[in-house]
Amino acid sequence: MLNIMGEIATSDRQITFFYSSKSVRAKQALAYAKAEGLPIRDIDILKTPLTGTQIAELADRLHLEIKDLVNQEHPSYKSRFEHHNFSSEDWIKMIQHNPDIMKQPIALRGDITILVETPTDIIKI
Repeated sequence: MLNIMGEIATSDRQITFFYSSKSVRAKQALAYAKAEGLPIRDIDILKTPLTGTQIAELADRLHLEIKDLVNQEHPSYKSRFEHHNFSSEDWIKMIQHNPDIMKQPIALRGDITILVETPTDIIKI
């Protein structure tokens, strides 16, 4: 069954995996999922920019505020930005222009969405 919420189409038969190709954890999780034979549609956020709607939807699916999708401990964030209270639109623009600061990888399957903390988290969905 295909489930379309906003702009992100999800399927119960396939995992949609949003990740940064610079992330060691993401590469490990992707390799683990493929080794387990899980059907994966991987989207490298450094090569395929997310729309504002997709970013908002990912935050919503993870039950996070958009600002909580930003890894404020990431060196790219710390070198460019100070801690501020930005609007949701500003946080979206920051992620769009600096995708490496978004917390990831994020895996979706059907109605389930998780922030992958360890490579083996991928089998939880």
